Amino acid sequence: MTDIAHHIPDALLASYVAGSLARPFAMVVAAHVSICEECRANLAAHETVGGALLHDFEPISVSDDLRDRVLGHLDDPFLAEPARPHGNPTYPAPVVEALGDKPPRWRSLGPGAKQCILEAGKAGSVRLLHIAPGFAVPDHTHGGLELTLVLQGAFTDETGRFGRGDLEVADDDLEHTPIAEQGMPCICLAATDAPLKFSSFMPRLLQPLFQI
Repeated sequence: MTDIAHHIPDALLASYVAGSLARPFAMVVAAHVSICEECRANLAAHETVGGALLHDFEPISVSDDLRDRVLGHLDDPFLAEPARPHGNPTYPAPVVEALGDKPPRWRSLGPGAKQCILEAGKAGSVRLLHIAPGFAVPDHTHGGLELTLVLQGAFTDETGRFGRGDLEVADDDLEHTPIAEQGMPCICLAATDAPLKFSSFMPRLLQPLFQI
């Protein structure tokens, strides 16, 4: 894709290559890389640099336990093998894998919005969000990091417009109200490592129920 305007920051790519990025964020990075030629090339450059740096280190012995844990991660599709450009027209391969090659099981968040939680745990959560055209996610800020990748449609907020393939990186410095554009419903892949901080009472009241 050549019209992607918002890409993965270098620091996140470096963490992804090093295997230190939390799994929910790694899924979003892998999904973006699978549909963005520019970030796929940038990822390859990071991998090349990382490989070159390894040659400068003296070899050290490791315990059997550490070796087994490292080998055990090789089957993880988000932390080991970078995603390549395959999947379906809406959902890139890492999302298809997380869904078990089945359609999303949507759950309503209220008028105009629904979600499908893909994973949730101590490291954070990752979910699909489906926002109807013209509807908004309630005004909020963040208790940590949030990565939002647009898979279909587009949304706008205080920082600009995000279309198919664009990645928004948000933290507790950003307060925003994402609004889905007219046309197709906006479908996003979103990962967080802490609950959102909603400005209005009703979203805060329902927040534990929706795990968002």
